[in-house]
Amino acid sequence: MHIVRFFPIGNADTCLIELANGRRILFDFADMHNPDDPDDKRCNLEKELREILGDDKVIDVVAFTHLDKDHCNRAKEVFYLEHAETYQDDDRIKIKTLWVPAHAVLEKGLTGQARTLRAEARHRFLNGEGVRVFSRPEELDDFLTERNIEPAKRRNLISDAGTLCPEFNREHDGVEFFVHSPFGKRDEEDIVRVRNNDALFMQATFEIEGQQTKMILSADVTHGVIDDIVEVTRYHGRESRLEWDINNIPHHCSYTALSDEKGDEKTEPTDASKWLYEEAGQPSGLLVSTSKPIPSDDEDKQPPHRQAAAYYKGVARKLGGEWVVSMEHPTKTKPEPLVIEIKSTGYKIRKKTPNIIISTPAPRAGV
Repeated sequence: MHIVRFFPIGNADTCLIELANGRRILFDFADMHNPDDPDDKRCNLEKELREILGDDKVIDVVAFTHLDKDHCNRAKEVFYLEHAETYQDDDRIKIKTLWVPAHAVLEKGLTGQARTLRAEARHRFLNGEGVRVFSRPEELDDFLTERNIEPAKRRNLISDAGTLCPEFNREHDGVEFFVHSPFGKRDEEDIVRVRNNDALFMQATFEIEGQQTKMILSADVTHGVIDDIVEVTRYHGRESRLEWDINNIPHHCSYTALSDEKGDEKTEPTDASKWLYEEAGQPSGLLVSTSKPIPSDDEDKQPPHRQAAAYYKGVARKLGGEWVVSMEHPTKTKPEPLVIEIKSTGYKIRKKTPNIIISTPAPRAGV
């Protein structure tokens, strides 16, 4: 059995994947809890993570989809970072391999958490170990040559869109990760340009006893990025690489991940987004919004947006699936981590009662 966890941390992202063979993958770490506010319902993420890890304070892969605060807050206080002794006391959580988009290496003018993580990514990349950078390889050539490193000697640490991450495979780990973004796109002058400011967008395919369960992790991408991903993927006949049973919808249920227009009561998606959710979504599909509770009005301009939620809820109904908001699970008054078990029968959301743990299976076609 594999386990996927999403944490109630407000408008922020953290997803922990625990594989049946004991390996772990963490997508983002944003500890947003305010210990001085007794009314803050966001979980103490560091505490939650340490309780899960126990004495084994090592994570095989930690991926930072991008370096916004809501994806990396308090990372430099929690993780063992190799670039400076300041971050190397024994109680810190160690990272075997760091996954980052090229923008996390190349971006200038960073401060705070983002600057520290950029330093760590650069240190590992220049040293040639413990990191994977996602981009077209050529995009990093200047960065390397300016530091007297032959680009060819770092090609093995770079993964382009349309490839599988070499750190995992279905045969040995029961999972593979397919990279959709960052990616290159030809402009009007037929020059491939990489959208370096795009976050990591991946499909994880879990497999147990021949049964596959697929999950989309989409960070904070806009509908423009999704439109391009769908266009490129379908052009190459790889529609299966966008299929999903679990979908961590983008940007905390923002309408901008679906369309330029919010809509009055429901956001109408672009054709590509409509295809991704309604056609690539599998029967009984689960949509997860890592966000605050869905509002009933439009007073707050920031996500989540009720119009986008109305669309996603409709998708869940159409698929006969489920819609879960991280800060509403299992209740708004006492949110808890969303724990998803992945078995040979598909996914199950773990349900807690006072004294026992039960699981409610999601029906699967053909099972």
